[in-house]
Amino acid sequence: MVDESLLQRIRSGDSRSIARVISMIENEAPGFEEILERAGTSDRRQIIGITGPPGAGKSTLVDGLIGTLVGQGKKIAVLCVDPSSPFHQGALLGDRIRLNRWYNSPDVFIRSLATRGSMGGLHPSILEIATLLCMGPFDHIIVETVGVGQSEVEIAGLADVTVVVLVPEAGDDIQAMKSGLMEVADIFVVNKSDRPDADLFAHNLRLMIGPAYHHEKREIPVIKTVASAYQGLDALWLEIQKQLGNKKLPDRQLLLLTERAWHLIQKKRMRDLSREALMGSIREALNHGRFNLYSFIKSY
Repeated sequence: MVDESLLQRIRSGDSRSIARVISMIENEAPGFEEILERAGTSDRRQIIGITGPPGAGKSTLVDGLIGTLVGQGKKIAVLCVDPSSPFHQGALLGDRIRLNRWYNSPDVFIRSLATRGSMGGLHPSILEIATLLCMGPFDHIIVETVGVGQSEVEIAGLADVTVVVLVPEAGDDIQAMKSGLMEVADIFVVNKSDRPDADLFAHNLRLMIGPAYHHEKREIPVIKTVASAYQGLDALWLEIQKQLGNKKLPDRQLLLLTERAWHLIQKKRMRDLSREALMGSIREALNHGRFNLYSFIKSY
């Protein structure tokens, strides 16, 4: 039975209650699914995804966006995902440093998460955590993904608008062409645009995304920013608002919902599998000296 007082505290934005339930979700504690089932369609909030390769300045951009939105009297929830070690699942959670000025703000809720082995740049329970935050009083939810480059397309299944952050002088124009980021981006940001050749980079990027406009009948804007100096953030926010106001094309909306459903069904079907138990079985097989990966996985 769901604690109604807990639900009320979540809806009022009580940080401790929200943090407590996020921990329940991460640890798959009993009762968290029942809480999420109480989230109605009226609880839907617009989710802004910030993605891109390492070193693009995503966290600095998020910091600036938070300042822009708080200055407009908005309440914001932020999920920052950092890579975790494949050996011990720990993570640095560096966003705690970059966003530290907002941790005591009553208008901002920030939670740092680790990927816990997920290869798509997101936390394995990101959908559930985002659903929980949608129950709160937040105007927008910002999700910053891990900078894992070419695998980083899962955000398309979560965000209502996806901002892809690139930088000049890093070969990102080539990466954008080959990595699938062209398909997930609703907005491209050329950050650190005070660097040499930033104008040329932005120009070439616009040329590359031109065919997408003719194919999908949607414009993908390119915004130049210097997030560390808070330059270009107002223009970026205006474009995000414009994108949020546009209805997704039917095929993109269908893809988004399908990706969310697929992710949740996949998790439920694999719930009886334990990574630790799997490691123990592999260790035992290795000790016997007859380990073959493909023969081993047949039992699963």
